[in-house]
Amino acid sequence: MLLTEKEAKTATDKILSFVTANDAAVSVGSDKLSHLRFARNAFLTSGQRMGRGANVTVWIEGKRGSSSTNDLEDASLKTMVEQAEQLARLAPVDREYLPTLKAQTYKPVGGYVEATANISPTARAKAVGDILAEYEKSGVIGAGFHQARAQAGASATKNGNFGYERSSIVSLSTTTRTEDGTSSGYFLRSHFDVNRLDTMRIAREAIRKTLEGRNARRLEPGSYTVILEPQAVADLLGSLSFGFDARSADEGRSPYSVKGGKTRLGEKIFDERISVLSDPFNAELPGSQSAQGGIPAQKIYLVKNGMLENLIYTRFWAQKQTKEPTPGPVNMILETTGKPSTMEEMIASTKRGLIISRFWYIRSTDQRTASLTGLTRDGVWFVENGKIQYPIKNFRFNQSIIQMLAPGNVELVGAPERVGGSEGGNASLLPALKLKAFNFTSQSEAV
Repeated sequence: MLLTEKEAKTATDKILSFVTANDAAVSVGSDKLSHLRFARNAFLTSGQRMGRGANVTVWIEGKRGSSSTNDLEDASLKTMVEQAEQLARLAPVDREYLPTLKAQTYKPVGGYVEATANISPTARAKAVGDILAEYEKSGVIGAGFHQARAQAGASATKNGNFGYERSSIVSLSTTTRTEDGTSSGYFLRSHFDVNRLDTMRIAREAIRKTLEGRNARRLEPGSYTVILEPQAVADLLGSLSFGFDARSADEGRSPYSVKGGKTRLGEKIFDERISVLSDPFNAELPGSQSAQGGIPAQKIYLVKNGMLENLIYTRFWAQKQTKEPTPGPVNMILETTGKPSTMEEMIASTKRGLIISRFWYIRSTDQRTASLTGLTRDGVWFVENGKIQYPIKNFRFNQSIIQMLAPGNVELVGAPERVGGSEGGNASLLPALKLKAFNFTSQSEAV
């Protein structure tokens, strides 16, 4: 069972009562994870896992030690604290230590739904069964993963802070292929409310991409106009809001750095129609009530109308630079100030370009320019004179995110949609994008 607020408060109080160190931060957590995996148009595995745990970090004369346990009995909690204090006595001085927070006020974010936390195995099996039937009907071979997770926990400090919150999420990812393995499709979506996860849409989109991707042709690599579906945007930008680190910028290690120890704050770095923000209270994408360092989360713009408005200052770096710590980010939203464009409008306005379904195997190549490399996958189509002409074989890309979103390169922006990166990570609210130029460096034989 998930921890109630009363149970969590009792546990954190108990851990703190065992602490003899000068300062301490503790946390307790509980989670409930369940899944159903399927492959080759058949059920494969199903299971459920529940667990509880605790963690403590202590400071003795500025020296830090941490320990954790998955047993919330008194003896185990006391041993955990003793281990942390033993480690602290052996550790070097923590040069970035700041006293833990005093009491803070946290505003609930509404990211927990009981039906998701206690998802019905019967309803899940029926939903996946309907998907398998759709695979058979369409003549494709499919696999996927349906999972749900609920978490509840609390954090507390020796200086009097306490915060408790719960969250839930359910997701479905599915991949389909033609029987000869020459074409594939993929689709992923998630939600905190299981009743708002459209599982059949997810399956049908993957099937559609598979069927429309048959008989793909070769195209020479180069710089092309592209229409990135929301999934492709999520794969590239899903963690963008967490990259606006003030320390990296101040120390010259960031795309937001300027020579001489300055930053690009106040400079227009992206197209003026683009804003990047974090909003823990967004109804479609609730984030954590607690931002970095335990400070209460707030709605905050990192980029507004293309201009770099805020950088992320940790408590330590904010004190060092005589700034206020940044109350975020806790999620990622990219929105447009103009009228959103539909995919149909993006296609109709394209003289010659590519539609990209998603990216995978993405790696950073240059932190200073926010450059990435990776591969397209599960659907690339050639567009000419406003119409989709035929599917294209995959490419490798090398692209700077700063250049990709720069003024003059963004042609159209869609409406934000809840979507998560296909290589992991939390969901974001991201739109489809039409870009004037995107760099493809070589062909790829991967399907």
